[in-house]
Amino acid sequence: MVKYVADKTGRFSQRPHYKPEELDRECETIIATFLKGRHGRAEFPVSTEDLTILIERDTESLDAYADLSRYGANVEGATIFQPGRKPRVLISDKLQLDEHRENRLRTTLAHEYGHVRFHAYLWEAEPPGPDLLRRNPNANIQICYRDRMLDAAQTDWMEWQAGYVCGALLMPLSRVRAIVRAYCESHGLFGVIGQYDAHGRALIEILKSAFQVSGDAARIRLLKLGILGPASAGPSLFDKAR
Repeated sequence: MVKYVADKTGRFSQRPHYKPEELDRECETIIATFLKGRHGRAEFPVSTEDLTILIERDTESLDAYADLSRYGANVEGATIFQPGRKPRVLISDKLQLDEHRENRLRTTLAHEYGHVRFHAYLWEAEPPGPDLLRRNPNANIQICYRDRMLDAAQTDWMEWQAGYVCGALLMPLSRVRAIVRAYCESHGLFGVIGQYDAHGRALIEILKSAFQVSGDAARIRLLKLGILGPASAGPSLFDKAR
C-alpha cells in the first residue's frame, strides 16, 4: 500500500511517497506486461514507437511536436492534468526534429509517462481549487525541464518520482542486475564501484548500449541503485540483494 505524507508544495494536502523498490517493481511489471502484449515477449531496449503507443493508450492525447517555448527555456515535456478526463502529454518539437536526440526523446517520453501513471489520479482525488488556479494558472500542468528530468531534488517530488520511473521503465532492475552481475563476476568485483573509475565508466557504456540511453541516464540509474558511488567503497545495496 502506498504511503502518503504531507505535500509541502501546496498542490495537495497529501502526496504519495514511493520507496525506490516499489517504483522498480511496479515499473518492471508495467513495461514487461505492455511489451509482451504487443510483441509476445519483453525485449530491450524499449523502442520510441512502443513508448509512444504506451502513452497514447493512457492519455487523452499526445502532441509529439509541441511548441513549449511559452513555458520557458529548456522545457522538453509537459503533462496537463484534467480532472474527469485522462491527461494530455506534450513533447517538444525540438526533440522530434533532431535525429541526434533520439535517446533524449525516449527519456522524455518515459518521464512524462511517469506523471501519467503515478500522478494523474491525484487530480481526481483533489482537483485544484479556483484560489490555487488564480495564484498559479499552470497548477494543473507539470512542466518538465531538461536539467531536472533525470535527477531532480527529492523536494521536487513529482519530478523526482517521474525521473526514477523513467530510469526504471527504460532500464528495468532485473535486467540491470543481470548485466552488472555478469560484469562484476567476470572482473572479480565486489562492492560499490566509483562512477569515474574505469569499471564505472565501462558499466555506464554497457547500459548505454543495452538500453539505448544517454550516458547521464545510465550513470544516474546506476547511482540510484547503489551500484555506482562517488568512489569505490564497501558492499552496495545491490550486493546485499543478490
